[in-house]
Amino acid sequence: MSDDALTPLTEDWTSALVVVAHPDDVEFGAAAAVARWTGQGKSVVYCMVTSGEAGIDSLPPEECGPVREAEQRDSAAIVGVEAVDFLHWRDGVVEFGIPLRAAIAREIRRHRPDIVITNNFRDSWGGSAPNQVDHTAVGQAALHACQDAGNRWIHTEQLTDEGLEPWGGVREVWAAGSPRSEHGVDTTDTFDAGVASLAAHRAYIEGLGWEQFDPAEFLEGMSRDAGRRLGVRHAAVFEVFGLSFGE
Repeated sequence: MSDDALTPLTEDWTSALVVVAHPDDVEFGAAAAVARWTGQGKSVVYCMVTSGEAGIDSLPPEECGPVREAEQRDSAAIVGVEAVDFLHWRDGVVEFGIPLRAAIAREIRRHRPDIVITNNFRDSWGGSAPNQVDHTAVGQAALHACQDAGNRWIHTEQLTDEGLEPWGGVREVWAAGSPRSEHGVDTTDTFDAGVASLAAHRAYIEGLGWEQFDPAEFLEGMSRDAGRRLGVRHAAVFEVFGLSFGE
C-alpha cells in the first residue's frame, strides 16, 4: 500500500446535508460521490448559501442568479438529489461569523442529517493560488454550525420562534477536495453521472470563457489520482472532521 493511500469513508449512514457556497461547487469533484450515495437509497439535500449571481461577468446578478439556480436544480437531479435550498446570501462577499453559523444551523436542525458535506475550506487547493473566500467562510461555518445545532442554548430564537429542536446527530463533517484529505470513496460506477452534473452548468462554464473545457477530462484528472490512492479506477477525496457535543 502506498504512503498516500486513502481510507474508505464510512457508509453506514442514511442522510446527508451538503452545504456549499455556490451552484457548481459540488460538481467540481464530489457529485459522483453523491450519485453513489443516492443510488444506495440515502437521502441527500443540497444547501447553496448563495445563488452564484456574481459568477458570470456578462450577466448582471439579477439575471444570473435565476439561471444558476435552475442549472443547479438540473444538475442535482442528475445525481439523484431532489431538494435544493438557496439561502440567498450575496455572492462573493460571504463572511464567516455568527449570522452565517446561525443560517446553516437552521438548515441542520430542519433536515437533521447524519453527515454534513461541504467543500474544501483550507487556504488553498494544495498549490500557491488561494481558495475563494466564500468557500472558506462557508466551510468553516458549516463545521461550527454542526456544533451549534446540537446546543439548545445557541441560536435560541430558532427554538422559541421557529419550533426547531436541537440536532446533535451530525456524526462527521466531510470537506470535499481538501488538500489534507485522507479519506476517499469509490466513484467508478458513478463517474459519468458526475460528469453530466458538471456539464449541466452550461451557462456558467460558457460565461467563464472556457470554450475548450471538457468536464470529463477535468474531473478525470482528479478522480484517477484519487482512485490510485484508494485502489480503484475513480474516487473522490474528503477531509473528515469528527464531532463531539460535550464540553
